[in-house]
Amino acid sequence: MLLGTWNLENLYRPGGPFGPEDEAAYESKLAALAAVVTELDPVLLGVQEVGDPGALEDLAGLLDDDWHIALSEHADGRGIRVGFLSRTEPTVVADTAAFPAKLRPVQADDAGPAAGEAGRGFLAVEVAGAQGPLRVAVCHLKSKLLSYPNGRFHPRDEGERARYGAYALYRRAAEAATLRALADELLDGDGRDRDVAVLGDLNDEVQAATTQILLGPPGSEIGTPGHGRPDNGDAARLWDVAPLIPAGRRYSRVSSGRRELIDHVLLSHRLVRRVAEAGTGLPDEGAPRLPSVGPGPGERRGAAGSDHAPVWVRVT
Repeated sequence: MLLGTWNLENLYRPGGPFGPEDEAAYESKLAALAAVVTELDPVLLGVQEVGDPGALEDLAGLLDDDWHIALSEHADGRGIRVGFLSRTEPTVVADTAAFPAKLRPVQADDAGPAAGEAGRGFLAVEVAGAQGPLRVAVCHLKSKLLSYPNGRFHPRDEGERARYGAYALYRRAAEAATLRALADELLDGDGRDRDVAVLGDLNDEVQAATTQILLGPPGSEIGTPGHGRPDNGDAARLWDVAPLIPAGRRYSRVSSGRRELIDHVLLSHRLVRRVAEAGTGLPDEGAPRLPSVGPGPGERRGAAGSDHAPVWVRVT
């Protein structure tokens, strides 16, 4: 089976402040997205930046056969949220934005209001897998693209840039800890015998501290000498499949000309041992062809397709 994640980039129906300005641009975007999903042919696809639930229904309507949709009820200020497209009926097992009980609120801006929950919800579903139940959580952590008061995307000075960079990092780290708490619930201390995946747009790269929070106990990472050696941490660990992606394809976005892998798939011990292949873009094509994006999220309003490449893993 193929399991994947894809940021659909501002999936809204036309006419609003964030989506395409007209029907033609909307239909072009949907057609481009549908072509990728059809070629990818996933069993389950985690999606991000669904701004309009009806738009995801429109996308599903362009796909072959019947697809099932699950969406988080926790959206951000622009209405975007995470969800799933699934070949089989998913059962929602969690939909939350709340920080764990012991995690205190974090500063969000200069005005001082503290953020006590994630900006977007974390959604977890269970579907039937080839070797038993498969539990998957999807996320979209706080962006590295900074925004400032009054809708600005450029700081007044370097002091403001530094502060808002810190605020974003506080939030992304707290959200990563929250997602890890959800992963613990899904693993239930039994990752050696449970098929669990955590996937989505982490908005940071493999070695970032926020991404590393999700792995659980250190050791046994793919590509290290300890990877093939069972130990007591295997029951709680998650493995990022990034090292299994061919080096020339190990990116999912291009920011200001720089390739970066900010979309991830992490698997439990039982699941990672069955990985046959991992990649970005489409399996039968070369490295993803992506536009380079800048700091202003409105620059690509109405553009077809997405500024992210899907990240996927094939499991036997």
